[in-house]
Amino acid sequence: MALTPSTMLPLGTKAPTFSLPDTGGKTIALDDFKGAPALLVMFICNHCPFVKHVRSGLAQLAQDYQPRQVAVVGISSNDATAFPDDSPDKMALEAKDAGYTFPYLYDESQAIAKAYQAACTPDFFLFDRSQKLIYRGQLDDSRPSNGIPVTGRDLRAALDAILAGNSVSAEQKPSIGCNIKWK
Repeated sequence: MALTPSTMLPLGTKAPTFSLPDTGGKTIALDDFKGAPALLVMFICNHCPFVKHVRSGLAQLAQDYQPRQVAVVGISSNDATAFPDDSPDKMALEAKDAGYTFPYLYDESQAIAKAYQAACTPDFFLFDRSQKLIYRGQLDDSRPSNGIPVTGRDLRAALDAILAGNSVSAEQKPSIGCNIKWK
């Protein structure tokens, strides 16, 4: 399992636009989230051990923050031909099994991952009400096999700060995970 860090897209970057199908075939676009006090875009997939390690934490995070009007979306950009476990059909099963309450989108062309400079799964991008990047980095310090519990501490701190009208600390650690499976 290769460790790949996130690229740490510059803070203040405007959210790159997207329009992608979810696991039910409905098209979801960036514009659908206008007006939300915060938008969390997560690059995830089904087979990555790092995502599997945090999947229940991701489901819980969404359940905790969506009632507070935070928009949450997951995107899989892996090459599903080379990695059939990441196919849209399997994504639908994963979303159900994991208890994801957020749209789980498929980026078949991988153009959206490239626009966000996503490098790994999981890779997190948090935007403010004007859809400017305020946080990119890790969920928390937990990794498969390191014995640290999944809490979402780092990402939750950023979410809590933005919802309280406070600045998000610029001290942010890169996410670590499997590299996106490029075509």
